[in-house]
Amino acid sequence: MAMSKTTSTYNRTNWEDSEFPILCQTCLGDNPYVRMIKERYGKECKICARPFTIFRWCPGARMRFKKTEICQTCSKLKNVCQTCLLDLEFGLPTQVRDAALKIQDEIPQSDVNKEYYLQNVEKQIELNDGQMPNSSGKAQAASDVLAKLARTTPYYKRNLPHICSFWVKGECKRGEECPYRHEKPNQPDDPLSEQNIRDRYYGVNDPVAEKLLKRAASLPVLEVPSDKTITTLYVGNLSEHLTEVDIRDQFYQYGEIRNVTLVPKQQCAFVQFTKRSAAELAAEKTFNKLVLGGKKLSVRWAYSQAKQATSSSQSAPLRPRIDPRLDPVPGLPDLPTPNDYFNLNATDMMILPPGLKINQIPQQFLPPSMPGPSGIHYPSMDPNRLGSLQK
Repeated sequence: MAMSKTTSTYNRTNWEDSEFPILCQTCLGDNPYVRMIKERYGKECKICARPFTIFRWCPGARMRFKKTEICQTCSKLKNVCQTCLLDLEFGLPTQVRDAALKIQDEIPQSDVNKEYYLQNVEKQIELNDGQMPNSSGKAQAASDVLAKLARTTPYYKRNLPHICSFWVKGECKRGEECPYRHEKPNQPDDPLSEQNIRDRYYGVNDPVAEKLLKRAASLPVLEVPSDKTITTLYVGNLSEHLTEVDIRDQFYQYGEIRNVTLVPKQQCAFVQFTKRSAAELAAEKTFNKLVLGGKKLSVRWAYSQAKQATSSSQSAPLRPRIDPRLDPVPGLPDLPTPNDYFNLNATDMMILPPGLKINQIPQQFLPPSMPGPSGIHYPSMDPNRLGSLQK
């Protein structure tokens, strides 16, 4: 009996056949030469349940193998990675991004509506030459929360192997050859241990996103100094290829700059504004938000070193002078005078005329603290030692 086609029957023309996955830098790994295994229509997408081409690869040494979890159509709809489902632009969960940008998710979650919605999206992609029209994941406006929480560098620790279940039970016999991690797992009541792909994709009840939102609420705030004469900002964590012109071009938009001092050895710079209002505006707009040269820069107020030294000397109490001499060792006889091996405490000094050596002066004319020919301190000064020159 032939089966009739229904709305849930897959149409092979809509199955995805791609040549390369959509991945973030963290999932791709730090190795520029990656060998991938490609399988056409290997699995169903965990969001739309349509067969798609999966890719499997190893992102680096001592890392676990990773594979694509969702199709490219679902990835483009949310602008997320096909493997970790994090935002491609900020490296954050979709719940954090949507909450910061105030984006409302319009993707249906029921099977029939989802299939109809995806078909219309694919038609629009074909009409726009492969471009996604009005993707909900594209950032249309700047956000302070995203600028503070966004990752500017890959986080390769996310690719580490899973925890060895045999080691948790105390039964792992592989030792160092075990390809899995020997670490204590999260507690069962830990919310981070309950994660799933659908909640991460739709941005609902994501424990990682809730943790990041709590961190954003408790971020430190840069305090404005009470001294109105301070108009200089400290900019740290600079990359090596940044120049004074790059820093000036970044900060001139907040006000007139008097001077920019670059310290390459310390990887920092000092930006001095002509007005205090311009410095306050620059500090407010760049604190925990400034990314320049691929690195997130640290911006703080710069204080005068002379004022810091004066305030520290006034506030710090005077310390008593510590005697550098050591305490006598119990059981040994006490010496009448401290051991001054190198004659550092000698008070009577003698200046020799040029051309005259100390071993040419009779002992009775030398001060008692200065050694003569008979007062040999080092073995190399002994004339009877092997290798010495005798005159």
